[in-house]
Amino acid sequence: MRLRWISYVLLSVAAAYYIYLPLPRAVGDPWKLMLLDALFRGFIHVCDMAEALGVCHSVHMLNTLVSSVEVIEPRSSPTVHVTDSTLGGVATRVFQPIGGETLKRGVVYFHGGGWALGSGRMRSYDLLCRKMAEDLDAVVMSVDYRLAPEVVFPGQYQDALAASRAVLSAAVLQRYSLDPHRLCVSGDSAGGNLAAAVAQEIGSDKNASVQFKAQALIYPVLQSLDFHTPSYQQNHNVPILYRHLMARFWLQYLGADPSLSPLLLANNHSSLDQPSITPHTRSKLNWTSLLPDARRKHYRPIVKVTGSREVVEKVPGLVDVRAAPLLSERGILGRTPRAYVMTCEFDVLRDDGLMYARRLEEAGVTVTSDHYEDGFHGCMVFAFWPVQSTVGQRSLENYIHWLDQNL
Repeated sequence: MRLRWISYVLLSVAAAYYIYLPLPRAVGDPWKLMLLDALFRGFIHVCDMAEALGVCHSVHMLNTLVSSVEVIEPRSSPTVHVTDSTLGGVATRVFQPIGGETLKRGVVYFHGGGWALGSGRMRSYDLLCRKMAEDLDAVVMSVDYRLAPEVVFPGQYQDALAASRAVLSAAVLQRYSLDPHRLCVSGDSAGGNLAAAVAQEIGSDKNASVQFKAQALIYPVLQSLDFHTPSYQQNHNVPILYRHLMARFWLQYLGADPSLSPLLLANNHSSLDQPSITPHTRSKLNWTSLLPDARRKHYRPIVKVTGSREVVEKVPGLVDVRAAPLLSERGILGRTPRAYVMTCEFDVLRDDGLMYARRLEEAGVTVTSDHYEDGFHGCMVFAFWPVQSTVGQRSLENYIHWLDQNL
């Protein structure tokens, strides 16, 4: 009996030690965030161990674990008809509101997950898109682009573009009774990256007879040249998206050797002696001029004079605007539609979004910047039971309200 009690105490202490993380006081729902992060970290550790033992690729196992818990079959309701279909050859879950207006608004949505994880068929995204369809009386198309490591850049971007072009086609507009003047492209995290890249390409396409009216980017990842922006420095150890994990996702997406991660984390890949990174390119992510004092705080740029010049040669996607939309020219940005950019204070990607919003405004685009002082990466999809957070519910309501007012 005593041995059982001692074992219980030791296991409880070990679990508490694994779960507890010192978080900034202003983070919303800290214990829920810690529990979710502990679960995610546990999955990652198990999957990395499986890869080290030669069982399978860690991403494959992680996706299998997540899918077994989260992926659900399409379920229609009295208010929304849900089907699994394809758009431009890309798997897509479509949410069609029943009744309402004859011509519907439309939202193309790309899920997050570091271009390697997740699915539009996951419960959290299913609930998100279902609510959007109900509240907006809009057809929501959740695109299941292909994932790394089987598919790497530009594969995910090409899938997102193909699905988007299909939505803008006469055949799909007619099939789903879509209003061609009330369409939006949107996504969160890596999906926000794809949405921004698609908005740039479609906006610059002079042959496109139908254009998106809006772009809505939720804590988007937009550049991989500076892993020491103030938000990366401030939040490098804040869950759920750690700085080292973001570098890992980038390398997977770009089909690069994971051993390059330390070079990215030290900013060796963007040193001043890189011939392919010009001063003009650097100005597009110069946060000392693009961010306000309140976000720069006491942080200083980490710029290496000399570094690893071969990295950009091996991984050209680091400076490809299709992968890093923040690096696009002002003229390209100016041809994109009105924008909504959500950012969270406790997110390594905060400054990516803030810099992009600033550059869009400078290019003449109407921008709504929606910042959450208690927000963390991924918070908006944590708006539903049993993992809902107060900041997740607020951010989702405001996001849908903006869509309602701007579509």
